[in-house]
Amino acid sequence: MPRLVALCAAVLTVAAGLGVRAFFDGPVSKYAGDALYTVLIYTLVVLVLPRVRPWVAAVAAVGASWAIEFAQLGEIPAVLRPLLGSTFNPPDLFWYAVGAASAWAAHTLWLRRAG
Repeated sequence: MPRLVALCAAVLTVAAGLGVRAFFDGPVSKYAGDALYTVLIYTLVVLVLPRVRPWVAAVAAVGASWAIEFAQLGEIPAVLRPLLGSTFNPPDLFWYAVGAASAWAAHTLWLRRAG
């Protein structure tokens, strides 16, 4: 995937996350934010490694998201809490997987159409 496409996907993901926060409240924005957080990590993996296979990027993205979530069981420095969070929430693990699966599906579809 070209880096420009990955960069555009990252920007659109951030815009979607901000839009969800602006227009929705409660669990919708929280869990959509979790999924989009993993989608952003996915797009950053693809930006750094443009030839990465979609399943590898998905595993890396969900793995990073889960690692960050489990790190919240310990003490997160105050300066990193806005980025990494501070409270472990088990349902987040599911929504991270939803984000990774969605990004994997979109990436696979894009590769099939582009190829």
